[in-house]
Amino acid sequence: MLTSTTENTENKIERASSKKTYIPSVDIYDGEDAVVLYADMPGVSQEGVNIMLEKNILTIDGRTESIEPDTRPLTREFGTGDYHRSFQLNDEFESDNITASIKNGVLKVNLPRVKPAKKNITVTAG
Repeated sequence: MLTSTTENTENKIERASSKKTYIPSVDIYDGEDAVVLYADMPGVSQEGVNIMLEKNILTIDGRTESIEPDTRPLTREFGTGDYHRSFQLNDEFESDNITASIKNGVLKVNLPRVKPAKKNITVTAG
């Protein structure tokens, strides 16, 4: 299965940047052949996404570019920052066939399931 391992990144991750780090909201869909994860990461481009799988930990990082106009802001209602989230995977996924794409700030990660091995067993007399 797929289990989130990050509850509060500000307390668990050391960052060298002064940018705030957000935990992206995710939707996870359980299909017959795969689990599909959608992560909301507004402002992140294809070049800003880094996905790593190590020791069954799937880590998603997203970097945003700062939007700093030359003028002084009168009001700021939304924050900008980077994204980080990790998930513990079990052995039911084909790690070599995981794919990902990003469109309009939504990251889609496709986690195909391992197909069960089938073997014919020969029956002999006696």
